[in-house]
Amino acid sequence: MTAIKHALQRDIFTPNDERLLSIVNVCKAGKKKKNCFLCATVTTERPVQVKVVKVKKSDKGDFYKRQIAWTLRDLAVVDAKDAIKENPEFDLHFEKIYKWVASSTAEKNAFISCIWKLNQRYLRKKIDFVNVSSQLLEESVPSGENQSVTGGDEEVVDEYQELNAREEQDIEIMMEGCEYAISNAEAFAEKLSRELQVLDGANIQSIMASEKQVNILMKLLDEALKEVDQIELKLSSYEEMLQSVKEQMDQISESNHLIHLSNTNNVKLLSEIEFLVNHMDLAKGHIKALQEGDLASSRGIEACTNAADALLQCMNVALRPGHDLLLAVKQQQQRFSDLRELFARRLASHLNNVFVQQGHDQSSTLAQHSVELTLPNHHPFHRDLLRYAKLMEWLKSTDYGKYEGLTKNYMDYLSRLYEREIKDFFEVAKIKMTGTTKESKKFATLPRKESAVKQETESLHGSSGKLTGSTSSLNKLSVQSSGNRRSQSSSLLDMGNMSASDLDVADRTKFDKIFEQVLSELEPLCLAEQDFISKFFKLQQHQSMPGTMAEAEDLDGGTLSRQHNCGTPLPVSSEKDMIRQMMIKIFRCIEPELNNLIALGDKIDSFNSLYMLVKMSHHVWTAQNVDPASFLSTTLGNVLVTVKRNFDKCISNQIRQMEEVKISKKSKVGILPFVAEFEEFAGLAESIFKNAERRGDLDKAYTKLIRGVFVNVEKVANESQKTPRDVVMMENFHHIFATLSRLKISCLEAEKKEAKQKYTDHLQSYVIYSLGQPLEKLNHFFEGVEARVAQGIREEEVSYQLAFNKQELRKVIKEYPGKEVKKGLDNLYKKVDKHLCEEENLLQVVWHSMQDEFIRQYKHFEGLIARCYPGSGVTMEFTIQDILDYCSSIAQSH
Repeated sequence: MTAIKHALQRDIFTPNDERLLSIVNVCKAGKKKKNCFLCATVTTERPVQVKVVKVKKSDKGDFYKRQIAWTLRDLAVVDAKDAIKENPEFDLHFEKIYKWVASSTAEKNAFISCIWKLNQRYLRKKIDFVNVSSQLLEESVPSGENQSVTGGDEEVVDEYQELNAREEQDIEIMMEGCEYAISNAEAFAEKLSRELQVLDGANIQSIMASEKQVNILMKLLDEALKEVDQIELKLSSYEEMLQSVKEQMDQISESNHLIHLSNTNNVKLLSEIEFLVNHMDLAKGHIKALQEGDLASSRGIEACTNAADALLQCMNVALRPGHDLLLAVKQQQQRFSDLRELFARRLASHLNNVFVQQGHDQSSTLAQHSVELTLPNHHPFHRDLLRYAKLMEWLKSTDYGKYEGLTKNYMDYLSRLYEREIKDFFEVAKIKMTGTTKESKKFATLPRKESAVKQETESLHGSSGKLTGSTSSLNKLSVQSSGNRRSQSSSLLDMGNMSASDLDVADRTKFDKIFEQVLSELEPLCLAEQDFISKFFKLQQHQSMPGTMAEAEDLDGGTLSRQHNCGTPLPVSSEKDMIRQMMIKIFRCIEPELNNLIALGDKIDSFNSLYMLVKMSHHVWTAQNVDPASFLSTTLGNVLVTVKRNFDKCISNQIRQMEEVKISKKSKVGILPFVAEFEEFAGLAESIFKNAERRGDLDKAYTKLIRGVFVNVEKVANESQKTPRDVVMMENFHHIFATLSRLKISCLEAEKKEAKQKYTDHLQSYVIYSLGQPLEKLNHFFEGVEARVAQGIREEEVSYQLAFNKQELRKVIKEYPGKEVKKGLDNLYKKVDKHLCEEENLLQVVWHSMQDEFIRQYKHFEGLIARCYPGSGVTMEFTIQDILDYCSSIAQSH
């Protein structure tokens, strides 16, 4: 270790003007052993700086390199781990904790001792040496403290030390006095020896000369000791004299302590009495208000409220330890309990009477609302009861049983009152709804005309008719089959002066207004009652209540069941749930009445479900924006499900009736009834669902209906015997395309394009099929020519075929002079006129397409003649201008 120390001093520290004082071989704790050295150094220049340097052997060679250095000022703690047992581990706390394991305990102890001495000499900084043996630190300090600071410790740390500057200066002065000191060391040493002897002799003589002075000093010390003995005797006598005074002063002190203790106790007792008097004393006025206060007047209610608050404060005062053992406190608490029980009984009885009286008073006002479609206003009743809101809060916190009983009584009385009001209200609404359709009802009293009506209708459309819900008169005859009902409706429309569409508009508009008024009356009623319940019963709608009643809706009576354990209420999830349960009990008749009203509206006219879906969706959306979990939002949401179900049923019935449609075998088909009714449905739906929230439901219904229309139009066209299939497809898809183009329904853009394509395709097919008949022989002749060309015969050689020579061509052409062509076109026009229906007005469109197709065929025939019979001079008996004139004159004549 000494060799390493000298090597480090020479290679690392001497170039940096530092002296190495102590070294320890260490490795980091807990890791692979990579040895290094911790060195304690000081600088040779002033001011002296003390450092702890980590030196590590280089990986590339045998030399050492300086890795990191810390100043001793940054060292906070030296932890030796164990002060008793030998342990090579120790920690140094600089800016962070460094854990080391020394190669031996002796090296660790020597290094820690050196650190301690350097701190004592240069820094005097408070470094905590933890788990370091005190003997180790004491051994580092010689008997003279000054010596430990002056430099003797360095000799212990290291046997070799360099001369300091002063020692070097003294030696130089001494050597200058003897010039031959270097050249003749023996003479120099002899001279030093002689001078030392002279100095020793002088010291001995000085000691002998001071013996007389020592004797004088000893004599003075003896005299001083005698004086001290005399002083001690006097002090002993004084002490005996003061002993009695001390005893008297102790007695006085003890007496003063007892007096002070008594005063302290009196002050504390007075403070406790004042506390009890100030916090547990209820004014006589409050007691009188609680016992006899008028709960009917505003002034009496205010006095009772203040008294109840004061009583609650007295009962809830936080007593100090031991107060509850005092008899007076017990008696006062019992008095407060009696007052609370008395006032709670009075308050509960009075409010029960108010609930009952409100039921009677409100019942007397029902007659004036029975004619009008309005609900009675409960605001005055709520306003009067809200005066008791603070008392209800007091009752809730002091006597929950009576609070719960009042809650139940309020729900019982108000549920019966609201049930009467709401049922009368809905009866008025039903009367107004059914009153709008009295004219339609009279048609149901014509049983004798049913067979005639049915026969007349079947002669036109067979068993087909309008879709369910298309008119109000259809639905009034709901006891009959759907086919008969639609047949009667069609013939009744011809009989009456007023059209069914006019009746429908009036009925549906009136129904829409009535249904909207019903919802508009119910919504503020429910919101007002919910707001009142929250304020009056002190039920916060967005906070959890730690102790409320456990609620469960009774399936038989719809009541709120409450379970108690030893008279204490069980907790529920939140007061918001309690409000909802109270609203369900109070307004338990709203949902059934709404469902009955919806069923009536659907029975009157199933298209009313469109109005109801839009209105109900809007009100549900409004209610959910206010409170998604409220009673109103939940109830309207449930009813909305019923309305949506009726709407889906209406769509399904229409699709089903499309599938059941049958056509007459004796009359032309024309526009199918369900196609016309889809137009009516779409027009009505677009007007109703404009800016509606549930547009998606309508779009889905459109998709289902239009698919059903497409499928059943094709089905009817395939079954048609009187009218060609292409005519049925052309007319109906033209009508569908026109309807979709007019209404501009975005979700049916693809269907609109499909309808246009089908209309165009079947128009072209019908035109080609019809034009094959007027020039039938000519068509057959040229079809044969084209067949020969297709077989590989050159066009100019076709004329040499026996069946297709020039003579045969002239013979065929002579059979179709202009007069015959005009006659054939006239017959074709009449036949097309019989096929097409008047209501779609497609005759001129079809005739113009036939004219264009005829001209195209004429040009095609002339081209074949020019190519297959060149130079023959054969031409048609009529020209294109003749065709135009024929078509124009035929169209004008008809």
